[in-house]
Amino acid sequence: MNWKLFFSAFFTLFLAELGDKTQLAVFCMSADKKQPIPIFLGASLALIIVTFLGTFFGKYISSLVPKHILNLIVSILFISIGIFILKETFIEFSK
Repeated sequence: MNWKLFFSAFFTLFLAELGDKTQLAVFCMSADKKQPIPIFLGASLALIIVTFLGTFFGKYISSLVPKHILNLIVSILFISIGIFILKETFIEFSK
């Protein structure tokens, strides 16, 4: 096993998820329902499946699409999602 790659993936995901909306949603759900174990297990399973899908499709798509095109597409999607979230936030705050 490539431990350097393992820890690189671990720390990248760990730092990216700190304070992320997913962590905040789980925090709020746990505070509301007062049942942390099923929430932890459900959220962990969801993260495992999403990560599996990302790695599986990432490997498959990267064999079909050149890396620079894939980076461009992902960047555009990331920026678009950010703009959409900001737009929805401004609409919500203006009510």
